[in-house]
Amino acid sequence: MTSLNTNNLNIALNAERIIKTIKKLEKRIEDRFPDSSLQKTCNSFLYVAEHNKENIEYIGRSHIPIRIFIGAIISMSLFGLAYSLTLINFSTVNLSFEYVVTLSEATINDLVLLGAAIFFLSTLEVRIKRAKALKILDQLRGLAHVIDMHQLTKDPTMLGATDLRTINSPERTLTHFELQRYLDYCSEMLSLIGKISALYSQSLSDDVIISAVNEIESLTSGLSRKVWQKLMVLSTLKNLPSPKQD
Repeated sequence: MTSLNTNNLNIALNAERIIKTIKKLEKRIEDRFPDSSLQKTCNSFLYVAEHNKENIEYIGRSHIPIRIFIGAIISMSLFGLAYSLTLINFSTVNLSFEYVVTLSEATINDLVLLGAAIFFLSTLEVRIKRAKALKILDQLRGLAHVIDMHQLTKDPTMLGATDLRTINSPERTLTHFELQRYLDYCSEMLSLIGKISALYSQSLSDDVIISAVNEIESLTSGLSRKVWQKLMVLSTLKNLPSPKQD
């Protein structure tokens, strides 16, 4: 029996394959529900996903110009501090207690400010990438809610109950099979939104990004459960007669 060395495995989501899946899903929805709001939403999702690919590539690679700029600023700051210390002639100055305290306080203040500046500059690249990622993650979160709105009025218990409509009732013209496919498409889109968002935590190991991605995955999982509850109800109603007017 051969043993599996998990250290050599490279398990990661592939952006190209996810986008290819979204394109396929968009075509499937277009074939089944042409010019529908669901098809337009999936088309918007595809656009965001393709734009995501560029952002993920940007976030995943090292940006040498930014790092050179940060390194140059930090080096100049350290050199300036070291040079200022060389200007003090300790053999001629009055090394009184007050002077030592004043000099120590000024040096500590400079070191604290320099440390804060170094920390700010050293995290600059991550903060730029984080801002880019959070902007797209907000779009994905919004898309998940839009998909939830699409399935909101798709009530399987009202399937075929055309005689029970009121003036303000939503249109329920889908057949049993069409409603099943519609809900399936919603569930697939929600799952793919979670996969697209996961690409960001995969590309940038940042606590803020990981938290945002986990939030989106929790959101899409919860919305998908609502869809699957409807699908389960729909499966039990397959062989039942349509509701009749009271």
